[in-house]
Amino acid sequence: MILSRIIFSLVILFGSSALAAAKPNIVMILADDLGYSDLGCYGSEIATPQLDALAKDGVRFTQFYNTARCWPTRSALLSGYYAQQTHRDALPDLRGGAMGVRQDWARLLPDYLKAAGYRSYHTGKWHIDGKVLASGFDHSMNIANSGNFFSSEGMFLDDVALKPADNEKDFYLTIATADHAITTLKDHAANFSGKPFFQYIAFHAPHFPLQALPQDIAKYRDRYLGGWDLLRNERYARQKKMGLVSTALSVLDPKVGPPYSFPNVPQAYGPGEIVNSLPWVDLTEEQHRFQATKMAIHAAMVDRMDQEIGRIIAQLKAMNVYDNTLILFASDNGASAEIMVRDGGHDPKAEPGSKATYLCLGPGFSSACNTPFRMHKTWVHEGGISTPLIAHWPKGISSKNELRHTPAHVIDIAPTILELAGIEKPKEWNGEPIPAAPGKSLVPALLKDVEIPRDSLWWLHEGHRALRSGDWKLVALNGKPWELYDLKTDRAEQHDLAASQPEQAKKLEQLWQQQTDAFTVLAKKTQPDKKKNAPK
Repeated sequence: MILSRIIFSLVILFGSSALAAAKPNIVMILADDLGYSDLGCYGSEIATPQLDALAKDGVRFTQFYNTARCWPTRSALLSGYYAQQTHRDALPDLRGGAMGVRQDWARLLPDYLKAAGYRSYHTGKWHIDGKVLASGFDHSMNIANSGNFFSSEGMFLDDVALKPADNEKDFYLTIATADHAITTLKDHAANFSGKPFFQYIAFHAPHFPLQALPQDIAKYRDRYLGGWDLLRNERYARQKKMGLVSTALSVLDPKVGPPYSFPNVPQAYGPGEIVNSLPWVDLTEEQHRFQATKMAIHAAMVDRMDQEIGRIIAQLKAMNVYDNTLILFASDNGASAEIMVRDGGHDPKAEPGSKATYLCLGPGFSSACNTPFRMHKTWVHEGGISTPLIAHWPKGISSKNELRHTPAHVIDIAPTILELAGIEKPKEWNGEPIPAAPGKSLVPALLKDVEIPRDSLWWLHEGHRALRSGDWKLVALNGKPWELYDLKTDRAEQHDLAASQPEQAKKLEQLWQQQTDAFTVLAKKTQPDKKKNAPK
């Protein structure tokens, strides 16, 4: 036993040193509103051969977490701090979020990577306070308009607003995102080939509005007429076969609807829309077709994103840097149950998925996308916070098609990248101590299926709250009592143990409150200034 521990320690020691010395290029790809089961390598029927190939030649994390929402996740990913620590999400008695500005000590990854000789590039959604280049990136295409996939309106190139072209008939946002990423890679190869790079690619897909290219929709047009009940069972069976999950499949709760109420929206969509995940057999034929069409568009958006990732991978190979590039793929939150109409509005007479439409997935097929878990984006039950993490790096990760079962979180991405770049963060900023970041490096888990030691993982969003310590998870809906689950056997959160294990529940509640109080003390030292450095 002692000998095996020594050998394991040596593997981690020398393996980690080798990884750090390699100074890999880093490509971080983030999807938007992608569910846990939306990739082929996580149980989906959607064609994602590029991401599946990365998983086959790399590793997949089975218990990777986000913050349940887009902007807190993006801040946490690039800073290594919970968003509440840096004013990017609210605490019980302290505002945060869209107008919250990070403290000066809460620097983002590119600031630190510069010291190690890295160039940094950003493409896609930003959704973090401040301008992109001021955060350390050398180039950026900030696609601030998420309201239409067929328009470049609201786009910023290196923080300068771009005027949309007079004719945008060939424009599609996911393709444009890959185009810019490839352009920056070509520029890097031409002018900075001796330097490593960090490329952060934040796709908008498959976030609503559900809009996709006709040829991509056609692949899935009739695929989902069997309904969400059947789809959940199909995906769950694949997940079990892959060894991704050992929990039971969650029971679909027909009472759960969108997190925000827009009573007039279903009327705008017509009789095909419903706002609850009712049994598929109870729906009308018109509802079957409408709901299946929405899921087909969602699938088409995921499919197209995978195609564009393939183009980016081809560029890495053409530059002869693919083998020494760590590619990470994740999602900012689980699939969304939201139903709303924003931006340009919705024309019910237009072809579904076209520029004139504004459709949302809704809770039925969102539940299927989050298979096997409960709930959706914005909630901190597993369906809202559990999403894929794929890691692929031929020179650094010898494992092929392996699973990693350690719980991990977006706060772990920054320390992982910093370790690989050989960077130790400073202890002070402007003469003041920098608060310790809660994220942990995942480098040991890239090498081997080991547990990353930590006291807990913590969540709070819009009053929904949770804490995971070991295999225990305490979770509560906004304004509702705490629930307790043993995630080792029940990640689907079907058997609430709060009443039968009150001491365990109380222990975790106290730990959650201690974390919350500490974050509040830290955040109150500086107050969010809604006029300073507001996000663009």
